[in-house]
Amino acid sequence: MSDSRIILGVDPGTTIMGFGIIEVKGTKLSCLQLNELKLSKYESHYVRLGHIYSRTAELIETYKPDEMALEAPFFGKNVQSMLKLGRAQGVAIAAGIAHDLQIFEYSPRKIKMAITGSGNASKEQVAKMLQQLTGLKSLPKNLDATDGLAAAVCHYFNPAQQSEKSYSGWSSFVKQQEHRVKK
Repeated sequence: MSDSRIILGVDPGTTIMGFGIIEVKGTKLSCLQLNELKLSKYESHYVRLGHIYSRTAELIETYKPDEMALEAPFFGKNVQSMLKLGRAQGVAIAAGIAHDLQIFEYSPRKIKMAITGSGNASKEQVAKMLQQLTGLKSLPKNLDATDGLAAAVCHYFNPAQQSEKSYSGWSSFVKQQEHRVKK
């Protein structure tokens, strides 16, 4: 692990994409960016996906993160919602891969556990702990932004070899998904 690194955290969503960027210097964490992309004003799902890709690429080009951590979609009962959420996540991943970032994915439970010590913590509990860990002066009104920040901080607390999934480029992605590739 280098002395200094930048981690982009993303909570992909089809109505709101939360994101946070942390800088790690030694053992000190600081928040460089905490915000959300509001997508509900766009009716077309494909337009929303385009904005997710563009904003993720813009964040990568601006902050030059070393790694990207995403919150994995949780499995709900609504298949259509899962499909849309998976597409949003895929577009964010594609932006990261296009910029040669290593991508790491964590379940919501693992993120909560890394931040608060409890996999059942509320969004408010996670946000308050992030405020203490990163020195945020105030919390955003909508906590989707802190969900993105939580993914970045979770990655900091979990060395790369412990991540659930990691891709360092298209060839890495394909190699780990060989069972899905038609030959």
